Amino acid sequence: MKKLIAMMWRLIRGPIQWRVLWISHAKFMVGVTGIVRDEEGRVLLLRHRLWPEDRPWGLPTGYAIKGERFEDTIVREVHEETGLNVKVGDLANLKSGYKLRLEVAYEATFIGGTVKTDSFEILEARWFAPSDLPEGVQESHRLLILGKSD
Repeated sequence: MKKLIAMMWRLIRGPIQWRVLWISHAKFMVGVTGIVRDEEGRVLLLRHRLWPEDRPWGLPTGYAIKGERFEDTIVREVHEETGLNVKVGDLANLKSGYKLRLEVAYEATFIGGTVKTDSFEILEARWFAPSDLPEGVQESHRLLILGKSD
């Protein structure tokens, strides 16, 4: 039976194989977070309008668009939410285990621009020293800033 399945798999090739894989495997949204630092080592935090009132502060975060490289998600999200430009660096964290979501975090460096927040999503954007984070910062983001994983 295994040999027959293997033979059939080799025969269908290309797009049909991809369709079978697509139908038979789980689908996930990918949340991408940027740990954006400036030349002084400060980290960019945003006060989010739509997050819980007791935990409104967090890193720039958004969902990847279909076909988008995760590094490009960070560049896009930071620019959309703050008007700032960043260069993406190393992968900082990858976490699965959620029902429909995968979390990816990258280090990023501020390279230019002036803060112009998206007033619908973002109430405020500020730079903080990692040792002086505001009250109400998401715990998972605090750990990312400090280089720890949860």
